[in-house]
Amino acid sequence: MSLTKVLLAAPDKFRGSLAAKQASQAMAAGAAAAGWGALQLPLADGGEGTLDVLGGANRETVVTGPLGQPVAASWQLQNGRAVIEMATASGLSLVGGKQGNDPVRASTRGTGELIAEAIEQGAREIIVAVGGSATTDGGLGAQEALEGVPFSDLGVSVRVASDVETLFLDAARVFGPQKGAGEAAVVLLTERLEKLGQAYADRYGVDVRSVPGSGAAGGLAGGLAALGAEIVPGFALVASTLGLDKAVRESGAVVTGEGRLDSTSFSGKVVGGVFGLAKGAGVPYLAVVGSSLLGEPTALRFASLTELYGEHAAWHRPAELVAEVTQTWLESLGRSG
Repeated sequence: MSLTKVLLAAPDKFRGSLAAKQASQAMAAGAAAAGWGALQLPLADGGEGTLDVLGGANRETVVTGPLGQPVAASWQLQNGRAVIEMATASGLSLVGGKQGNDPVRASTRGTGELIAEAIEQGAREIIVAVGGSATTDGGLGAQEALEGVPFSDLGVSVRVASDVETLFLDAARVFGPQKGAGEAAVVLLTERLEKLGQAYADRYGVDVRSVPGSGAAGGLAGGLAALGAEIVPGFALVASTLGLDKAVRESGAVVTGEGRLDSTSFSGKVVGGVFGLAKGAGVPYLAVVGSSLLGEPTALRFASLTELYGEHAAWHRPAELVAEVTQTWLESLGRSG
């Protein structure tokens, strides 16, 4: 085990209360109070927040929002690589959540417009993070904005960063209700996806219906895959880009975290991924979470803010509490070491 007193602060967002950067800052503050240094490496798994942790936006383009309204979408272009977070163009938050959404009409056209703009401005590598969508259009809107031209013909490589393995034809059933789709709408959307899947296979020779992750963002991942995009695990992409493995091995302790710990936290998500790396490197680790739906796991050590301080405090003073838990844990490491 490393003896350096440098904490690696590598959390995901605490949805609704702390962005990943804010959580890492709180962890670093706790480390400082315990007499430790800190390396802040906020993370994401391909969903919302991915653009932020990969350097943030340096561009803004007005595109067509999910229900046709113009929206100013932020994105990044640097050294020929673009990072696009589809939620900024086609996200559920843009229509006020599922109550304000029209799940049958919602379109990914704006995301396609962002991709087209990135190519126009010289991008040759594009990462599309696909969480937080309002849409279940199978990527048809994005394809229309790109005029259905395969990415290889445009001289660009595209990777779709996703944290799910949902198949194309399951997108409406799995995600539709979160976007305001009732039972009848789910049936209609599934029928539309079935027709689209066949149309993509006929036109491009790519049967996206069998591709893991193709149902992400209501099938946007599949629509882009039909054009030649590669669907990749979002956490692995972010971790590789930011050098997470090396940072873990060089740290004296690791703290990660997220808003809610549950069984999905160990399936391509930040907490499970960081835990695996830290355990493999023999580095002490802790997950600070807003709440937990699990009992105490046998391997992962975690601290739930809700259990320690109550729900009200966990929601209203999360940064302060994350710092306090981090400080207490690091001090306990010093006493035990």
